[in-house]
Amino acid sequence: MNPFSIDSSSVKEAAFMNKVYAWMSGALLITAFVSWWAATTPAFFQLFYGITPEGRMSPNMLFFGIIIAELGLVVWLSARIQQMTAERASLLFVLYSILNGITMSFIFMIYTSSSIASTFFITAGTFGAMSLYGYTTKKDLTSWGNLLFMALIGVIIATVVNMFLQSAALYWILNYVGVAVFVGLTAYDTQKIKKMANHLDSEENAKKGAVMGALTLYLDFINLFLYLLRLFGDRK
Repeated sequence: MNPFSIDSSSVKEAAFMNKVYAWMSGALLITAFVSWWAATTPAFFQLFYGITPEGRMSPNMLFFGIIIAELGLVVWLSARIQQMTAERASLLFVLYSILNGITMSFIFMIYTSSSIASTFFITAGTFGAMSLYGYTTKKDLTSWGNLLFMALIGVIIATVVNMFLQSAALYWILNYVGVAVFVGLTAYDTQKIKKMANHLDSEENAKKGAVMGALTLYLDFINLFLYLLRLFGDRK
């Protein structure tokens, strides 16, 4: 075997992952810009936040309506992507990143801009390291999937319960567990998406696969960022 020969499957995987990372990076840039713009445009910001009797701003029904729309969009895109064109899937992904930018504008109410920026770079470094591990490791990470999914469900349920308990100790524990879950999911999802490349039988399916892969990693990044922000962000 020629030691300088190039494995065609590796080339295909690399090309596919480049598209995935390009879509993910583009969506993150859109979300970051929309979030900053919404937070710094008073007229727009006030569409989604009302004033409490104590004089504080709080999310209104329109804000929660957008969150519901976001959840519905992700579910619909995931379930129906095989029945839609790659262009439509791409547009829906862009729409989701815009809506998420609007809902994430609330972080500028709570945290300082410098801590948001520093946490973003911490997230980028952590995400990059774990995604690289998932891409390069020879270890099969399939067994991680079920464990991480169960842990994620546990975090979600415990978070809802703690909305009523208001336990500070549980709040911090959940944040650390949340970071661990999404650090693991970043590696697991990267490997899973990489393996997907060699099972896509057409250019159209490859485009749709890249969008879905980007959406998966985008969600890992956003959730990791939010958990790290709760741990390290400086509140106003």
